[in-house]
Amino acid sequence: MTSVGTSHSNQPTAPSPVRRLTSYAHGGGCACKIPPGELEEMVAGLLPAGPTLRGGEGELLVGLDDGDDAAVVRTGPGTAVVATADFFPPVVDDAYDWGRIAAANALSDVYAMGGRPIVAVNLLGWPRGVLPIALAREVLRGAQDVSRLAGCHIAGGHSVDDPEPKYGMAVTGLVDPEHLLRNDAGRPGIPLTLTKPLGIGVLNNRHKLTGENFPHAIANMTTLNDQASAAALANGAVCATDVTGFGLLGHLHKLARASGVTAVVDPAAVPMLDGARKSLQEGYVSGGTRRNLDWVRPHLRSDKTAEEELLLLADAQTSGGLLVAGELPGHPVIGELIPSVPGTTIILR
Repeated sequence: MTSVGTSHSNQPTAPSPVRRLTSYAHGGGCACKIPPGELEEMVAGLLPAGPTLRGGEGELLVGLDDGDDAAVVRTGPGTAVVATADFFPPVVDDAYDWGRIAAANALSDVYAMGGRPIVAVNLLGWPRGVLPIALAREVLRGAQDVSRLAGCHIAGGHSVDDPEPKYGMAVTGLVDPEHLLRNDAGRPGIPLTLTKPLGIGVLNNRHKLTGENFPHAIANMTTLNDQASAAALANGAVCATDVTGFGLLGHLHKLARASGVTAVVDPAAVPMLDGARKSLQEGYVSGGTRRNLDWVRPHLRSDKTAEEELLLLADAQTSGGLLVAGELPGHPVIGELIPSVPGTTIILR
């Protein structure tokens, strides 16, 4: 594994002294997402291009309408293609781990739709006159190792000379169009299950600001959501999303709004990573997390929930777990869906 401080030869230009990798990023991982409110304003009114034939080849089954995790296009009877892309600046200082995390995060969008990733291409921005090329190779190696675990090919990609290092993947997968997991299929009376603990955002922010390492956070981010997706399908689930940059509250708000229901959540039932609460209390909260909470707050009923707890529930995750409308053995039920309460998508009890 190559460290950020290692010197390298044969570079196109003489690099300046290398700092910690996260110091080259203006933010952390999925916390760098454009705020959800701004993003929705940006894509409002955009219409899909191409075939619109219902039930036939080329039908867009999932697109821009509800901000789902990936696009889905029918390719024939019983088959559909899932397409997604995801990339971000360094979230950890170790280049190999950053590649692993970014790959798991990009693959997650396919799993969140109930699909199976089959091929990906690299998306790389690299300050070639500043950071050694050998570090970029470590990022790609990490992504390759995680993609191999997923049974997904990596076949080339695209790179640019960029002042800020960025990495991710565009991923294509396959899915049965009759067994999709989508965020507009939630119905009242169904429990909500979360498959990974929260707290990645505050721990990553602490790592960026202090250099402290959190191996359990890296293990969480590099764990694929393949088994959770398979379990959701096996248990008859039809509604799910993954929990990433918009936090649990943000992604749950989108799911409840798209499904025309209200979600009731028990904050005490939501699992948290070790050290997350302490890191939040010591002030390691990203701007992305605060923006998430600001966006959801008008639709949130939370009279008995402390502000610190709200921030953890809105914590911007990178490569988080799946939020499934349904019960999955071995994972905590954190709440349920109920009939829509006007003006409210989430109630914290």
